[in-house]
Amino acid sequence: MTTGARRRMGVEERRDQLIAVALGLFSHRAPEDVSIDEIAEAAGISRPLVYHYFPGKQQLYEAALRRAADELTTRFVEPHEGPLGARLLRVMERFFAFVDEHGPGFSALMRGGPAIGSTRTSALIDGVRQAAYEQILAHLALTDPPPRLEMVVRSWISLAETTALLWLDGRRIPRAELERQLVHDFAALAAVSAAYDDRMAGIVRRILADEPADGMFADLVGRLMALPQPVQVGARGVVAVRPSPWGSGDGRTADV
Repeated sequence: MTTGARRRMGVEERRDQLIAVALGLFSHRAPEDVSIDEIAEAAGISRPLVYHYFPGKQQLYEAALRRAADELTTRFVEPHEGPLGARLLRVMERFFAFVDEHGPGFSALMRGGPAIGSTRTSALIDGVRQAAYEQILAHLALTDPPPRLEMVVRSWISLAETTALLWLDGRRIPRAELERQLVHDFAALAAVSAAYDDRMAGIVRRILADEPADGMFADLVGRLMALPQPVQVGARGVVAVRPSPWGSGDGRTADV
């Protein structure tokens, strides 16, 4: 006859369990709303035992954020196969899957968490940003990027963070649309920089040369060409272009 006694966990196993339990709670509620008693109950242990492994909630919170940061970093890892647009889309899909699963935890990670220990938590997210930056450069096969490329990549990473945080506030835009939009945002940032810098122009040409006709960046061009009122600059200034022959209009222009 079995007694039903629980198996005694080792020190590292118990720490890992507490971190996983805390991350689950912090991922769905703000850290200040989660108590040590709740963490202990979810882990199936006593409150004093939690303190045996972690001095306080802040230390456990930081350990949970470290786990989240490590997991988020892996979301930017992508095999160097296929066109860049498709690779970035898969990265964004995994990134938003993490955001969707760990909403409040992601917000706490990006915003630095409670004031106590904010320097350490800020260092965690800086590490995630740097890892993401290095991953993108690796996909571009560049070890000495021009200054404008660094600005493009780091700006894009910040844009992805901000977009995700705004999306969490009501999820008013379909997630799949934002994932594709962010890939297009990368292309747009790179294209604008290419207009100012020869090295960037060469990088963009190389990226586009590897893109298929039905790829992500071609999709962006198609969406732009389908805009109902595109504009162009002519000798008389800015003119509005009526629907092109590809649509139902006559393609004529009129002064704006």
